[in-house]
This record gives sequence, C-alpha cells and structure tokens, in this order.
Amino acid sequence: MEVRTYREEFGGKPLMIEIGRLAGQANGSARIQYGETTILVTAVMSTGTKDVDYMPLSVEFEEKYYAAGKIKGSKWLKREGRPTDDAILTGRVIDRSIRPRFNHRMRNEVQVVATVLSFDKINDADMPALFGASLALMISDIPYRGPVSSVRVGRVDGQFVINPTYAERITSDIDIIVAGTSEKINMLEAGANIVPEKDITDAIAFGFTELKKLNTLQEKIAKEIAPVKRDIVVSDRDEVLATMVNDFVAPKLEQGLYTPSKQEFYKNIHEAHDSVLDYVRTALIDLPAGKAGDPALNKKLADAEHYFEDTIDKIVHKNILESEKRPDGRKLDELRNISAEVNVLPQTHGSGLFQRGQTQALSILTLASPGMEQWMESMEIDLTKKRFMHHYTFPPFSVGETGRIGNPGRREIGHGALAERALIPIIPLKDTFPYTIRVVSEILSSNGSSSMASVCGASLALMDGGVPIKMAAAGIAMGLMFDEKDEKFKILTDIQGPEDHHGDMDMKVAGTKDGVTAMQMDVKVDGITQEILIKTLEQAKKARLEILEHMTKGIATHRPQLSSHAPRIKTIKIDPSKIGLVIGSGGKTINAIIEETKTTIDIEDDGSIFITSDNDENMDKAIARIESLTYEPKPGDEFDGIVTRLMDFGAFVQFAGDIEGMVHVSQISSEHLNKPSDVLQVGDQVHVWVREIDDRGRINLTMKHRK
Repeated sequence: MEVRTYREEFGGKPLMIEIGRLAGQANGSARIQYGETTILVTAVMSTGTKDVDYMPLSVEFEEKYYAAGKIKGSKWLKREGRPTDDAILTGRVIDRSIRPRFNHRMRNEVQVVATVLSFDKINDADMPALFGASLALMISDIPYRGPVSSVRVGRVDGQFVINPTYAERITSDIDIIVAGTSEKINMLEAGANIVPEKDITDAIAFGFTELKKLNTLQEKIAKEIAPVKRDIVVSDRDEVLATMVNDFVAPKLEQGLYTPSKQEFYKNIHEAHDSVLDYVRTALIDLPAGKAGDPALNKKLADAEHYFEDTIDKIVHKNILESEKRPDGRKLDELRNISAEVNVLPQTHGSGLFQRGQTQALSILTLASPGMEQWMESMEIDLTKKRFMHHYTFPPFSVGETGRIGNPGRREIGHGALAERALIPIIPLKDTFPYTIRVVSEILSSNGSSSMASVCGASLALMDGGVPIKMAAAGIAMGLMFDEKDEKFKILTDIQGPEDHHGDMDMKVAGTKDGVTAMQMDVKVDGITQEILIKTLEQAKKARLEILEHMTKGIATHRPQLSSHAPRIKTIKIDPSKIGLVIGSGGKTINAIIEETKTTIDIEDDGSIFITSDNDENMDKAIARIESLTYEPKPGDEFDGIVTRLMDFGAFVQFAGDIEGMVHVSQISSEHLNKPSDVLQVGDQVHVWVREIDDRGRINLTMKHRK
C-alpha cells in the first residue's frame, strides 16, 4: 500500500496519522501519533466463522515499557506480562465504543490490537488508540459502520479542556471520556469530584462537539483509500420460521415474562424456550431437514432460538413503550425494595450488606498501616503507591450457575474500578486518616447492576468501620427502550436482568447527595442524544437520593470510633535530617524498635512517621523511643544527665540519649566555685535545665534550681 501521512491539530496538540508503512498483513492498520505518544493499531478478521451466538470481537491494549524508556522493575521478570488493570480498562473502553458499529449477526472473529510504541509522559494513549481502532477498521475490508471517535474532557480553573495532559488532570475535577458517531453519543466513562449533573452534561456536550472533527477526518481518509469491504456470510432471516416461533410462543411469554421473581422468570423462559423448540422440531419432522442430527435441522433450531430471543425483545420493548409495563410490575422510575445493614460480620473492621431487589452486595472493610499500600508500576507511571482499593468479586453462584473461581476477569476488574472511582472523592486524605484502606465487595446475588450495589455496600462498610468519609455515596443503573425508528423512547430506573439484556442502554451513575462521582454508559443502538442524557441523569439523581435515604436507616454517618478490631495509627513528625537516626545503620535501629514494641513503623521522606499497633502500651513505647532518638532540645526543658567531661570553665553533661551540653562553672551552684571538679566528678548523675542554644547550635545548660 502507498504510504499516506495526514497531519492535523486537535485539542491544541499535533495529531499525525500514517497508513501503509507498518503491519501490512493486517486487514487494516494505522500509526497514530498524538504529541509524541505513538500507537500502532491493527484490525484483523478471520476468514471463517466461529460457532458462537455473539459477535466475536476482541480488543487488546498493549503497553510496552520501552515506549516510556523503561525496563520493568521486577528483578525476575523483565518481559511485559499480564496487562495492567489500566490497560484492561482502556481495552474495554475501545471495545464498548466500536462493538455497536458491527453487524451483531457476524460470526467472523475480529481482533483489534492497539500497541503503544512511544509514550511522551504528557498525552494519554487511550484516546488516540480508540481513534486508531476505528480508523483501522474503516480503511480495512472488514464490514464496519464507522466512524467512532472519542475525547477526554477535563475542567481546569473552571474551563473545559479537551484531552488534558497528565499534569492538568491532577487539578481537574472532571475526567470524562466521551465517544460517539457524528450524530449520537455511544459510550461514556467518567469520574468526578462530586460535580452537579448540569456540569457533567455540559462537559459531555463540549466533548461531543469536538469529537465530530475526528470522525470527519476518518471519513476523509477512508474515502481516499476507498477499501472494498469483504462480503461475509450472514444467514438470511427466515421470515416463515420467525413468524411460526413468534405466533406460538408470544402468548406464553406475555404471561411468563411478567413476574417479580427472578427464579420464576427464568423458569418461565426455559419452559417457553423448550416448548418452542419442540414445536419447531415437530413441525419440521416430515421435511427433509427433519431427521434428528441433520445439520439442516440443527440450523433451523439454532435460528428458532434467535427468533425466540427476538420475540422476548419485541414484547419487552412493546409493553414498556406503549403501556410502561415492566417485567416486575414497577413504574418506570420506581426502585426495587432496598435494605441496608451494617456490622453484619464479627472481627472485620467494618461491613455493610446492601440489597436492591435480588441484587445483594456484601462489602467488607480492612484497615492497615501505610506500609500496606499497593505498589504500582506500568508504562505510564513510575513505581508509586495506592492507598485506597476497592475489589469486586462475582462468583458464579450469584446468578445460580456453576463456573470458574479464581483470578478476576475483565468484567470484574471493570466493575471494581468503576465502584472505586465512585468512592475515591469521599475518602479522607492521608493527612487526616493515614490508613491503607481496602474494601472488597462480594456479590452474593445478582439481578442487575451489582457494580452500583457495591458502591452502596462499600459506603456502608466504610461508615461502619469509622472511616471519616465526606458523605455517603450510592449508585443506580438506568436503562432505555427505543422504538424501531429510534424516535420514541422510555427511560428506566434500576434495570434488572431482562431490561439489561434486551434494553438499548445501560447507564450507571454514582454519586453523593451533592453530585456525581462516577458514570459509565454502553449502548446497543447507534447512541443517545443530549436530550436523553439530561433526562436520564435527572431520573438517576432522584433514584440516588432515594437510595441514600434508605442507607441512612442502616447507618446515618460514620461511627465516631474505629472498630475495636482495627489497628490504631499515630503520626509524629521529625526533622527529615534525623530520619537516618531512626533507621540506623542497615535498618538496625528501626528493626529493633519494631521487634521490641511489636508495632509497625512507616517513615516517609518528609519526616512523617506512622506507628501502627493494636496495643496502646506498645504504641507509647515506640513513640518514646523515636522521640528520644530525634529529640531537639528547647530552652526550659529539664533532664537527668551524666557528667562526661570536666574542664576548668565548666562540665559537659550527656542527656536524652546521646545529646551533650555544657554547664558553665557559674551555672553549677549558687555558691562561687573555682572549678567544676570542686563539686563534680565524671559519671555523676545531675539534673539540668536547657538555658539556651546559641547560633552555632551549642547547648548551654544550668544546674541552678529554677523557681
């Protein structure tokens, strides 16, 4: 392919696109450079189809340490290994943005790989990677209804900023990724520092306007390259069979779908499913394709299953759009039954049990010393620490199934990160609460929006444990039903299983009574408008405030004291120049104190020392040892000391460990002395006061009685 290069400015930074030079055997590839951050994005589609009932798309975001001029810090493993959580989350953002633009009936495997080749430590690779993914698909022979682009929106000094740098993101109170076509928004990922809904919608509108420029650029490039799209085999819809399935099963589903019980719902679905397959099998038995095991019959039965799902979809949509009838009988803006409990587990540092309908999250708090912070390293960040962690688990029994138990999958990582982002704005600063904080949310039962339930459960656990959070946080999942023309719509509060599976949008919104802290949106249609976004956030706020009211029945605010099972931390501050005295040669001094007092001691470069213990007496011993090592005398302090040297002009006295001061002969006694040896000998114990410290740091003492 001819090498083509395009240069634009976007968000105040140079954007360069190069096509035709790298990865020539991929169906589509593009090298994207934003600032000096460079990503190679490739798209490949298999020649054959895969026997699955979903569109087999996979997206990988590959961080390379060489891109940042780094070698991995591990002593034993220098090769890039398992992707970091941030890389997984970026891959999910790309996947969620481009997936709706494929024909959902495709069964050819499509893989998009974004490899970061160069990282300038200023511009994040995620936004140009999504742009590159869509462009690589646009210029390939892969059927794809692009373009899709995205931007990150921040707010610095009250002004919205497109694709803020890392430095700008530190001071920004908004961090929103907006993706979409030139007509509609189709993906959102947001974090905010308790920001009002109007500010959120204004930021999204600002970002949406800007991302259209990137879509226009993709269209221009694709038009110039003019790829010929490959014809793929997508089975034609058998309208006769579809009508047969619908006519037979629709009456059964009209009754079976509408029950508040998840177990009864799925029981009815399974019975209807089995009955329609038996009906189809019997109807086709006399046809050439009717013999058991015949591939043609199996194909008909597989199609019948798809038409069965289509029938459910139509019924759910029709009843909500025409009569606002939901499967469990609720009003469109009505929450399921909610309960909130705390202190449900003994021995833990805090626990909260939140239940909304059949979704149940048990969140457990653990507090530890600052030294238990999580060390993190990636291409983007040097070795750093993380003091607040939220982890989310979704065992198979939570949905009544069997399955794998073990390391978290991408969904669990994504849901845990979303809840963590929602909680970070309410977590107290380290200066006021120096603990390392970990909350684990165990999803014990799930029927819609377990990630938002974990926000509620975690908030309860934090308050139960006495963590002085700013205020409680809660979350809710919102849904949407469009008609076939994407014109008429209904917004649903607190979606559950069938509304999530058959609905057109899943928008999760978390926050406090004062504003939004996190948000995430996916769609199965082209996208949503600004009007729908505003109405959804208004309806979500109403639900969030109602949930927070229910949570106050479990606990209204954080407890005044930490759990008796949690360790205690005291903080002292020393002169940073004295850190070496506390640590000692090879850590000998600090290790001796830790062993003797059975405490945990963490020291930071600014002279902050954190002593952690579950025993007050041991805590006091450790503090006394450190204070004696780092003591700085002040005029008026008094001590018992030992005479170490005698001179004609005075006596030297050692006190407070190895500090030495001098008592002038005139300060030894109220009576006149010719020399100190008249009344003192080396080794005598004496009581002294600090009289002054001169400008050279010398300590002058006195032994005269002070009134």
